[in-house]
Amino acid sequence: MTSPVRWAPHRMCDHRLPTIGLLIAFMSITTPLAASPRLDHVSVCATDLDILQKGFADAGLIADADGLHANASSRMAHIGFDDKTYIELIGPAVPGTFEGSPWSALMAGNAGPCFWFALVDDVAGEVKRLKEVGVEATAPRPGGRTTKDGKAVEWISSMAGAGSPGAVLPLMIEDKTARHLRVRTSASVKGAPVSGVDSVVIGVKDLDSSIALFRKAYGWPAPSVQHDKAFGTIARFAGEPVILASASSGWMADRVAKFGDGPVALLLGASDFKAARAKYRLSVKGRWFGKRVGWFDVERTGGVRLGVIAR
Repeated sequence: MTSPVRWAPHRMCDHRLPTIGLLIAFMSITTPLAASPRLDHVSVCATDLDILQKGFADAGLIADADGLHANASSRMAHIGFDDKTYIELIGPAVPGTFEGSPWSALMAGNAGPCFWFALVDDVAGEVKRLKEVGVEATAPRPGGRTTKDGKAVEWISSMAGAGSPGAVLPLMIEDKTARHLRVRTSASVKGAPVSGVDSVVIGVKDLDSSIALFRKAYGWPAPSVQHDKAFGTIARFAGEPVILASASSGWMADRVAKFGDGPVALLLGASDFKAARAKYRLSVKGRWFGKRVGWFDVERTGGVRLGVIAR
């Protein structure tokens, strides 16, 4: 018996279980058994990590410096949240040098949100499952790095889909060492009204084909769709940490034309939206799929579109 992917615990709404008969009928036409991945982290690329960190600190999100990235071509810092998701800030290891990283062009272009990872229990099994439903996935490969305090961190990862790694479908990661060595809650957000990364907003040129890709990969039902003045047409898969956005003009269209399909914004989740709005001086402009959404001042975050959605 098979079932669709579940991305717990980062859900924007609750699901009610269907009757057994309907469940069996639904499960029989969905994708093979998945490894229950969940949103792990979203990365933000910049030409200068120090400037990026200062911008986030000015917005009330102070990152913890964590040394060199796995390929040693970039430096990184983390903002870890209570729910164990995190934002990874990335810049070149040597200022002005952008070679050696899959995201060199994104760093050089000061792109902001640039890729995302899903945490899975068995990367090899998930690669096999994706291939069985006709979705590309690279062979699992070991990775690792040494933290700033000298601890060895090891994992296995794989890229799902085509294009830039982690741009649309996520990169997948399976920890081989204790996860707290890779990330821990940052002091600046411990007990804060925002408890984690709720959703990644992915800008795409072709909304219909991108929706079809996620449904093919994970067996998700059709998303809800609405219009947003700043982001164009947006589509949310209920209960999942993915929102697709597409626009024919404006900043969204310009960004996708420049960098290709990929993350364009991050939404943090808040159980107390009123407290988050006050603490981070959010600009509230309507609702997304019935949930209140507020935005940090882009001037304070170095141009990164970072928002908060009510949970």
